[in-house]
Amino acid sequence: MSEPVLYLDGVSVVFDGFKALNNLSLIVDAGELRAIIGPNGAGKTTMMDVITGKTRPTAGVVRFREHDLTRLDEATIANLGIGRKFQKPTMFDALTVFENLELALKAPRGPLACLRWVLSGEARRRIESVMEEVGLSARAGDRAAILSHGQRQWLEIGMLLMQDPELLLVDEPVAGMTDQETEHTAALLVRIAGQRSVVVVEHDLEFVRALGSKVTVLCEGTMLSEGSIDHVQNDPRVIEVYLGR
Repeated sequence: MSEPVLYLDGVSVVFDGFKALNNLSLIVDAGELRAIIGPNGAGKTTMMDVITGKTRPTAGVVRFREHDLTRLDEATIANLGIGRKFQKPTMFDALTVFENLELALKAPRGPLACLRWVLSGEARRRIESVMEEVGLSARAGDRAAILSHGQRQWLEIGMLLMQDPELLLVDEPVAGMTDQETEHTAALLVRIAGQRSVVVVEHDLEFVRALGSKVTVLCEGTMLSEGSIDHVQNDPRVIEVYLGR
């Protein structure tokens, strides 16, 4: 078996006596799409904070490939190939879709490199490819400010793809989307996962079903259940603490 992309074992995070994560273990393989669900306060955001270096675990192992993430800062972890998309999109509203993607392009960022920067044909093709992948080719010249909520989410996903991450963490991507936008987003993430690993935190169970992926349920900072969406929806423990039916 190949080495997992992401490996968490016995991870705990304690804030002033409160266990935000409690002996959490999680394995994500190369090219895998994984959905993370659970009630508010289950530890989903803290888990993503630990993976990206924003929060240091109190105990446990956190590895990305051969890298011990507990010893690295946020910038170093991002440069390893881990991208994170927060729930609220962040981009330059005054710039066009194309310009936002150009700024996000993985390239040298030193002062001299910036002064000498000229968009190459290869870079242009890369931007056009990502615009097509996220469904924004027709909006290339439009300012980000006039995009719909769903399109802004896709643009931010595209900006992360410009960095060519091996692992993409996505936080509640379909909150506030129309049904059509939600369907588009599910198809987009399924396509992306064919090329890299994707971990999606989400509350919309119909959207999670559309992903067709393994689902991990967190509760009180630890894994409560794991398996297909049908398996976890019929797990009595998940019904009791999360689904409430």
